[in-house]
Amino acid sequence: MKKIVLLLAMALVLASWPVQSLMAQEQANDEYSDEYLDDDMDFLEDEEEDGIQVVQVADPIEPFNRAMFVVNDKLYFWCLKPLAQGYKAITPTCFRVGVDNFFTNAKYPVRMVNCLLQGKPKKAGTETLRFMVNTTVGFGGLGDPALKYHELKMADEDFGQTLAVWGVGPGAYVVLPGTGPFYVRDGTGMLADYWLNPRTYVFDHWETSAMVWGGEQLNAVSLRLGDYEALKQAALDPYDAVKNGYAQLRQKKIAE
Repeated sequence: MKKIVLLLAMALVLASWPVQSLMAQEQANDEYSDEYLDDDMDFLEDEEEDGIQVVQVADPIEPFNRAMFVVNDKLYFWCLKPLAQGYKAITPTCFRVGVDNFFTNAKYPVRMVNCLLQGKPKKAGTETLRFMVNTTVGFGGLGDPALKYHELKMADEDFGQTLAVWGVGPGAYVVLPGTGPFYVRDGTGMLADYWLNPRTYVFDHWETSAMVWGGEQLNAVSLRLGDYEALKQAALDPYDAVKNGYAQLRQKKIAE
């Protein structure tokens, strides 16, 4: 039974990237309205006077990336989406929002340390205050009362952004099952952030950590069903749309 659950968790990880790579990391309000993704999804609607902004991305292994894009796309529609729909049908929204809040709050060390590494002590202090408020008043992070205060806005920093601030270029664009899309720089950053994530130290076995990670992805995607589908439907070339969207999103986060 444990092996079956582990395989399911790994399948969730493999299938979760289409939505996870585009979803926002901060909430718009406590009731999880349709505006939840507006801030970080603006790159899908970011238009200039001459049309949609296109970011130049180094993609030397495009044939391989496109093949992985198709694999991940099928995993999403064949595996993750049906599971997320079933989970959503039997789980109250307030519970799923609480779980999402909890995992976001638990990643405080990742955001705080990267704020310091980027020379942003004020943001690091804000992250610490957010964590204290949400952990206490928010019942262990299940709630996000800090969201009510604009001065406590979450700083969504990661080590990929830190490397960019240090002058490291993005490198090649890569798509892999379960992780893509990412720049080589950001992939390196993921490894560093892994060691800053408390989940790395809470669980004794990687199998348990993988199952928790899979559950986190299932819960998160259940709150964002339809976003990836809308992007695919609107795009002439979904691969290019995701690639350009990812590039714009990373530019926006680094600039902030």
